[in-house]
Amino acid sequence: MTNGIAYHPLDNVIWSALTTLHVAFATGSGLARHYPRDMAPFSAIVESTPKAYADLAPGLMGHEARLFRPQKEPTPPGWETLSARPILQMVAERAPQQQAGDKAEILLLNPGDIPDMMALADIGKPGPFSNRTALLGQYVGIRDAANGSLIAMAGERFRCQDYIELSAICVHPAARNRGLGAILVRHLMAAAFERGEIPFLHVFPDNPAARLYERCGFHIRAQHWVIWRRPLPG
Repeated sequence: MTNGIAYHPLDNVIWSALTTLHVAFATGSGLARHYPRDMAPFSAIVESTPKAYADLAPGLMGHEARLFRPQKEPTPPGWETLSARPILQMVAERAPQQQAGDKAEILLLNPGDIPDMMALADIGKPGPFSNRTALLGQYVGIRDAANGSLIAMAGERFRCQDYIELSAICVHPAARNRGLGAILVRHLMAAAFERGEIPFLHVFPDNPAARLYERCGFHIRAQHWVIWRRPLPG
């Protein structure tokens, strides 16, 4: 709620997560919050005001602020905008139907798998993924039957009341076109609905994976903006 007006939690999803179910991970105060950079390199402000940006700056520790905002907002005084890209927020409203080909062995990944997860993320490039990202939620994967290497994974990132974001969805290039990404997405969707949570995710408009997510049952809820900003020196 801002200025007495109630908003949907997904309208400002990072703020919603860091002030509710992920509050234990949050740093910052006032009108700004941050995830630890080695978990998720994102920050949030409750609204685009000079006071919010003043609260945002001290917690950046020399880094840029990576924000998810509901619209492309003007650069505030004393800041510079490094990047501003539209991103689609997609939501699924019902559990997926399992497909006949969903027969791969899905493994629950644990901290011992993190080196393999980071190696796959470095190749598949699903977005920011670091050594503590997997602590934000449940991660699942598929290993190659011949050599045991991790060839596909997906997991959970932002979590707020009633909603769970699916993230880090990636498949090794040598294992693509086998439907492994869709298998993991449907698995996490089903698990979310069993817990009474609604799955959602984010994808850039030019990413072909958006069509995969549509086939899994996601639809576009909103277009938001990923904005990178940093305070000007002095």
